[in-house]
Formats: sequence, C-alpha cells, structure tokens
Amino acid sequence: MNPDVTPLIDQIADRADDFLAGIRDRAQAREAIAELLAADYPTLDAATSAAVTAGVMAILEAEDFFGLEFVGDPFAEAENAGED
Repeated sequence: MNPDVTPLIDQIADRADDFLAGIRDRAQAREAIAELLAADYPTLDAATSAAVTAGVMAILEAEDFFGLEFVGDPFAEAENAGED
C-alpha cells in the first residue's frame, strides 16, 4: 500500500463513529467511505480511493466495528458435549 495514504486511512477510521453512525452493514460502510472520499478528497484516483477504502475497512474489522456475527447456536456444541 502506498505509505502516503496511511495517515488518510487512519484519519478516516478515527472519524468512522461519526459518519458511519447507525451503519452496521459492511456494504453500506464501504459505500459511505467511498462517498466521503469523493466529497472530501475529489482529487484521489480510483486506485487510491479503493486502497483507502480497503484500509479503513480493515481497521474497522480489526476493531470489531461491525460486531460479531454468529451463524446457528453458538452454545449448541457446549451443551451437547457430554451426550456421547
């Protein structure tokens, strides 16, 4: 990744709580980040914008911004462990 965009990624990730308020869907978050970049940084080319979006999303994922998602019953295995 271009080291010149690292500060921009960090700055946008720091502002995520404000401009992503109420958004918990990853697709909507990517769209909101892209809109923010287009509005606030119109001179960024498409490749740089994509790199910044990916970098911000990676930080948000690492910080569990979107919360945990469970499929099925997360406790089913623990309850059935003694039934062999």
